[in-house]
Amino acid sequence: MSFSKQAYIETFGCQMNERDTEIMAQLLSQADYNITGDIDQADVVVVNTCSIRGKAEQKAMSLLGRLRLIKKKNPRLIVAVTGCVAQQEGSKIQARMGHVDLVVGPQSIYRLPELIKKVEQDGIKATAIEQAASFSIPSLLPDLAGTALPHKRFVTIMQGCNNFCTYCVVPHTRGREVSRSPEDIIDEIKHLVTHGVREITLLGQNVNSYGLDRQDGDYPDFPGLLRLVAAIPGVIRLRFTTSNPKDLSEDLMKCFAELDNLCPHFHLPVQSGADAVLKKMNRKYSIEQYLEKVEGLRKYSPDIAITTDIIVGFPGETDEEFAATMLLLEKVRYHSAYSFKYSDRPNTVSAGFENKVAEDVKAARLSRLQTRQQEITNEHYLAYVGQVVDIMVEGESRTGDGQWSGRTGTNHIVNFAGHVDIKPGQILRVKIDEACLHSLRGSLI
Repeated sequence: MSFSKQAYIETFGCQMNERDTEIMAQLLSQADYNITGDIDQADVVVVNTCSIRGKAEQKAMSLLGRLRLIKKKNPRLIVAVTGCVAQQEGSKIQARMGHVDLVVGPQSIYRLPELIKKVEQDGIKATAIEQAASFSIPSLLPDLAGTALPHKRFVTIMQGCNNFCTYCVVPHTRGREVSRSPEDIIDEIKHLVTHGVREITLLGQNVNSYGLDRQDGDYPDFPGLLRLVAAIPGVIRLRFTTSNPKDLSEDLMKCFAELDNLCPHFHLPVQSGADAVLKKMNRKYSIEQYLEKVEGLRKYSPDIAITTDIIVGFPGETDEEFAATMLLLEKVRYHSAYSFKYSDRPNTVSAGFENKVAEDVKAARLSRLQTRQQEITNEHYLAYVGQVVDIMVEGESRTGDGQWSGRTGTNHIVNFAGHVDIKPGQILRVKIDEACLHSLRGSLI
C-alpha cells in the first residue's frame, strides 16, 4: 500500500493509553496514513495525554507548546489532543493553544479519522468529548504489522471506573465502568494467537469488577473470564492489570493455583499504609483487609510477586501515618512499588482538602520510601541467584554484546548471553547468576 499522508503519535501515561494509541494508529493506517517516527514530516500529530499525575500532563503540554513552532513552518499540519487531558479540559485547550485543531476524549478515538477529515475539509476546530451512558467498546481486530514486541499484547476488557477515589480523575475522564463482551475479547485473543502472540495482558482500570456493570448477568465475572481466556490454545502466558483490593475475591486468588498459564504476579495498589488516609482516599478497605488478601494470594501461589502503587504526602498525612506506610513495606515486602508524591488533580475531591503537605516534606518521605523499597527489591533479586527460571524472550538486550533479554513469570527482567537463533516469545530456561539493580543476569541452560 502507498500512503498519501504521514501521522505521528506521542503517548503519555498508562497501558490503557498505549492500547488506545495502537487503536488510533490502526485506524489512521486504514485511512491511508503512514505512522511515522519523524514529527517534522507529519501531516497529523496526535498527542495522547494522561492526567493521572501532574508530571505527565506537563510533559504533554510541553510537547504541544513545541508543536506551535512546527505548525508555523507547516500551517497545514493538524494537531490533535486525545486521552484524559483532552476529556478533562475540552475546548479550553484550544482557547489556550490556538494551534490545536482537534480535542478527542477516550470514548471518541474510534472516530479519529473522520474527525481529522472534517477539520481538513471545513477548516474549523473541533472537540469530541461526549461520554455516552450506553457506550460500548467497539470491536477492532488488531493489526500486528510492524509491532515492536510481536509476541505480547494488551487486550482491553473494560474501561472506566466507578470507585471515585478522592485523588483520581479516571471516573471523570474515562467515564463509568463498561465491560466489553466476552465474545469480542475471546475473538480478539484468538486472532492474536493465530498471528504469533504468546502472552496476553488483560487491561482495565479495575479488572476485578469486570462484568458487574451487566445487570442481566449475561457476562462472566473476572475469574470466569480468566478461565475462558486461559483455555484458549496458544495463550502461553496470561497477565492482567489493574486491580482494586476491595474487589479481589477468593475465587480470583484460586485462579493462580488452577491456571498454569496465569503468571504469578499481582499488581495490587495499596496507596497508603494508614487506615485514616485510606478512608480520606475513599479506597473502601482497611489495611487489615488488605493484608488478608495478600496472605490469601500467597496461600494459593507461594512464589507470587506482589507489586503496588503508593502515594506519599496525601493532604493531612501525618508523620505517624507515613510511618504506617513504611511499616507496610516491611510486612508485605513488595517486589517493587510505583511511588509518587501527591498532586492536586482537576475535578477531584482531594483538590479541595485542607492541610496540604509541604513539597519538601513530600520529597523527603518519597526518598525514604523509595530507598527502603529498593533495598527490599534487591533482597528479592538476590533470592533468585542460583535458581533456574523459565523466561519468555523479549528481544536483544539494550546492552548489546550478544546479550538477550526476557521476563520471568513474576515479571522480572533477565539478561543472558544467547545465540542468533533465539526469537521473541520463546520460552527458555536460564540459571540466575547475578542480581543487578533493576534486573537479573543469567546463563542459558
